[in-house]
Amino acid sequence: MAFDWLVGGAGRDAKIDSLNIIHVAGTKGKGSTCAFVESFLRIYGEKTGFPRKTGLYTSPHLIETNERIRINFNPLPKDVFAQNVFEVRDGLSLQQPDGPGPRYLQLLALISYHTFLKEQVDVAIYETHHGGQYDATNVILHPVVTALTSIGMDHVRELGPSIENIAWHKAGIFKASAPAFSLPREAEDRAAEKGVVLRFVRVDRNLPGNLNIQTQLSYASLAREISNAFLELKHPGVSPCLTIRDIAHGVQRFPWLGRFQVVPEGKYSWYLDGAHNELSIGEAAVWFQQVSRQRDGLGVLKRLSETLNLSIQHAIFTTYSYQAIRPMLEGMVPRTEAWNEPTPWQAVARARELGKGKDAVHILVTGSLHLVGSALRQLGDVLQP
Repeated sequence: MAFDWLVGGAGRDAKIDSLNIIHVAGTKGKGSTCAFVESFLRIYGEKTGFPRKTGLYTSPHLIETNERIRINFNPLPKDVFAQNVFEVRDGLSLQQPDGPGPRYLQLLALISYHTFLKEQVDVAIYETHHGGQYDATNVILHPVVTALTSIGMDHVRELGPSIENIAWHKAGIFKASAPAFSLPREAEDRAAEKGVVLRFVRVDRNLPGNLNIQTQLSYASLAREISNAFLELKHPGVSPCLTIRDIAHGVQRFPWLGRFQVVPEGKYSWYLDGAHNELSIGEAAVWFQQVSRQRDGLGVLKRLSETLNLSIQHAIFTTYSYQAIRPMLEGMVPRTEAWNEPTPWQAVARARELGKGKDAVHILVTGSLHLVGSALRQLGDVLQP
């Protein structure tokens, strides 16, 4: 009902279809894949004139809420974001003055559609929140392309206790009218149920650019196929495929904060990755080993220890009580000093304090995007150009 207000009732399908939506779901990697797609298409648009303007919707945000809605990758300015919030709120109030209104994620999705329609974007790239079938973003009847990045055990309370349950939900974004691409194979039955021909993507290890991490290669490979399919459908006959140069430029300008990110700060090297489940933690561990090239400073979770088998000096936790984590930590990484800080801000301060008097300090920040976002806030001065 709120969505019907946004697109004007009877004109709903035509208005939303005009956004040329690319819809991406998955347990992990969907934000990175969407950002790669946006970067590739923006590079292509600078060369050909289409797409002239890109829209990107991702979730969650790292630092500010307006980061979720981007035009040509620039976060919507705060004043414009606020204006659009009020416009959506006022429209909903007129339609249902006594109604309960949308929940938080539904409201953000509504604001994104409202924004992209106002901005007249040529493509809107959407990351689901979690799930797919009942996700607040899954109101699009005719996306141009859909894609699935991964299937893993996450959000099991909402999506179900098995891989099959989770695949059913994630693949709920598939539409019979749109080509669908996937890295995992678990959604094949769901695709057949929905009458969708699912195209499986192989990882191209020869992609240009500095992509040394397996997952980055995977998501960039998927993003290339998504982008090419989109261009073939919406811009046929004019350089329909991305060139090697387009891919190289797109990778070079891929600016995804909080994912495999290194921030130097004097003698401190901060390694930030928003991994929040076992699959992602393992990837973060391998990445940290590759880029830090150290053998003496890693990790907070058992998965990190199992993946790298490295000794660590300090482990700082921000969620669990010290008494709760002590037995696990002692069994996982003996001779490691454990700290428990009540907030991410205090955890970052503790890491800085522990590094005093040392020549070089390597700090891995991982476990949640909230934690990474808090660290980035405190590193704000360092991040300024």
